[in-house]
Amino acid sequence: MPWLSNEVLDGGLTILDTAGTQLNIVKTAEPTTYGLATTVGTNSLGVKTGLAIPAPSERAGGGRELVVPAITDGVVHSTGTAAYYAITNGSTTLYATGALSAGQAVTNGNTFTLTSFTIGIPDPA
Repeated sequence: MPWLSNEVLDGGLTILDTAGTQLNIVKTAEPTTYGLATTVGTNSLGVKTGLAIPAPSERAGGGRELVVPAITDGVVHSTGTAAYYAITNGSTTLYATGALSAGQAVTNGNTFTLTSFTIGIPDPA
């Protein structure tokens, strides 16, 4: 049976808690590049800078996970319906994307909120 230590699993998540400082909400399609995740008017509808993600911890069912904290003060810079999130370093690198649990209509000039969510790596099968 394959096995990986927590240190190995944490290595895949640690970049998020050490360098993942920005979360964008995006529309239309899940971004695959930093530019698609962050360019206002192309895909990005809003941004939360100063994101502070805690270190990885045990994952229910095995493996490791981290919890992206709830956001209450994201800045909306375009009107539309957000369908995805993107976590970046705020300058060059896209680290993670995923679908929001539900689409969120946002209006330019307002704030957006998100509930906390987890990103994890399961133990090998």
